[in-house]
Amino acid sequence: MRFTDHYSGHAVCAPSRCVLLTGLHTGHAYIRENSPWASGQNPHGEGQEPLPAETVTLARLLQGRGYTTSCIGKWGLGGPETTGAPENQGFDHFFGYLCQKQAHDYYPAHLWRDGEKVELDNPLFLGHERLTEAPDNYDRYSGNDYAPDLMLSEALGFIRENKDGPFFLWYTSPIPHVSLQVPDVWTQRYSNLGWDEAPYLGDRGYLPHPTPRAAYAAMITHLDAEVGRIVALVEELGLEGDTLIVFSSDNGASFNGGCDRAFFESNEPLRGMKTQLWEGGIRVPMIATWPGQIAAGSESSVPSYFTDVLPTCVELAGGETPEGLDGISLVPMLLGEGEQPQHDYMYWENGHSQAIRVGDWKAVRMNLRRDPDAPLQLYNLADDIAEANDLAEDEPEVAARLRQMLIDARTPSAIFKHPTDP
Repeated sequence: MRFTDHYSGHAVCAPSRCVLLTGLHTGHAYIRENSPWASGQNPHGEGQEPLPAETVTLARLLQGRGYTTSCIGKWGLGGPETTGAPENQGFDHFFGYLCQKQAHDYYPAHLWRDGEKVELDNPLFLGHERLTEAPDNYDRYSGNDYAPDLMLSEALGFIRENKDGPFFLWYTSPIPHVSLQVPDVWTQRYSNLGWDEAPYLGDRGYLPHPTPRAAYAAMITHLDAEVGRIVALVEELGLEGDTLIVFSSDNGASFNGGCDRAFFESNEPLRGMKTQLWEGGIRVPMIATWPGQIAAGSESSVPSYFTDVLPTCVELAGGETPEGLDGISLVPMLLGEGEQPQHDYMYWENGHSQAIRVGDWKAVRMNLRRDPDAPLQLYNLADDIAEANDLAEDEPEVAARLRQMLIDARTPSAIFKHPTDP
């Protein structure tokens, strides 16, 4: 089933993942922004603002239903030895990056496995070096242990080890986040396509690369192959009839670190990009497959977002969804059984903006730090998926209703301050 109107939990990674794990949108969730300042507060010098110990997560709920749970990839919801570490949030197993800043380097000096540091055969270098001219040798920005390969191997091993019982694998590959790094064997597939490559020098952040377009395409191809290996193993083990596989992204296409969003038309025809609450920052692909349960080749235009993952998975596992969440179960739509409930509204916020979708109406308020009274923009997505025609003046009653809903949809956060807070 392909979802045409699906949204991430936020326009950047950590809060988006918090929404998925907790079923709470960013007006209610604990993590509402990326928080790099938390790294300096951890004795290991890494990690973001940690989830509190008492957080109800999807992994913890599935553990209660007898599932073995694993997160493999990028975490970003608490550093080592904090309440937010995966082993303290319902995961029996973790392997990957605890700190999202370290995940900007695909040849890191170390990863983490179940609270223990795993040293890798890679040189230690600054992952955000800015250059003014091309380096003599780009090889210094690589190493011997490519983290995505190690994480894929760990994921395949977890599936094999747990094939005889119920398991939940949250595979959070950082690809294609910058820095642009991928083994040359993958980049060579795109080296002779006449893309008029100019080196990316790292002058706008992240690491340099001699052929950035080829590298970006190669990284996405690598991710496609990772997913293919996982699906193939599920089929090899005869688990496809018992396994729901869902693929999505935690935000829209990026714009920095050498990514050429315009060249690849990454977000067309959507307005905006990662970090922004227009459609281009939060409207993302989602595909769900479950042979024998989900109709092959099916499609859904029912609006949905990351809050819905928790209640959907918990219902399929035979559990009870906790009260007070913002998500709804998508089981009726996935299985084609009964009427699918729909959201009264879907809400997002970051440190300077707000957005809400009600039916086909979408309201956005931008740059609230600079102007707390910034005007509301109003779009009808049924006719204007590109958000090109602001209808706020033409539909004053709708605009007023959604403006009030932006106020009512959230509660203040003691940690993540917002310009609309009292």
